[in-house]
Amino acid sequence: MHHRTVGELMTREVVRARRDMPFKEIVRLLAENDVTAVPVVDQLDRPMGVVSEADLLRKCADQADPSGRTPIPHLEAWERAKAEGARAEELMSAPAVCARPEWSVVEAARLMEVHNVKRLPVVDETDTLQGILSRGDLLRIFLRRDDAIRDEITRDVLQQTLGLAPEQVTVKVREGQVTLGGSVQFKTLVPVIERLCRSVDGVVSVSAHIAYRTDDSRRHPTAP
Repeated sequence: MHHRTVGELMTREVVRARRDMPFKEIVRLLAENDVTAVPVVDQLDRPMGVVSEADLLRKCADQADPSGRTPIPHLEAWERAKAEGARAEELMSAPAVCARPEWSVVEAARLMEVHNVKRLPVVDETDTLQGILSRGDLLRIFLRRDDAIRDEITRDVLQQTLGLAPEQVTVKVREGQVTLGGSVQFKTLVPVIERLCRSVDGVVSVSAHIAYRTDDSRRHPTAP
């Protein structure tokens, strides 16, 4: 199976900010390029952090409300410093959480989840910026055509990996939802087929209605 990599999905033309870029220039950079965040790079084009609209809005939130209807929010010391910042390196969220081009979609998605970020600068072995990966980029794998998903499951999973004949397991795909039918020799093979099908790029769900002729589950107990 061919899993799409970060390098295949990332945006290569990256809008970036230099560490000394002033606040107003960052706002202009975001507006002119219709983006909500940009990586901040040093003189060697290595990501130091990311500055987003949320980082910039702290300056607005830190101002007194002329109407007096809303109090000034309590900010931690580091948040206060960012609110008072005037350059990219003072405003950015740091350090930059980065991905590598050879990573899989799963690796990148898990890193985003762990660090609660919406985008990842992508760097090479020298930590030089190569691209940027957003949540939207990761979701592009779910735009794969149903027939492409079905062909990959039939060819790569069932025939090449598991050595099953085409008539043994039927595959139907609709809007990324996979339905499996047919019959195999052993019961323990059914969950293996399901797991491998779920790992195919673009699969939303897997529903298996596969019969079996031999219950070998007692000889192969499920690991605790």
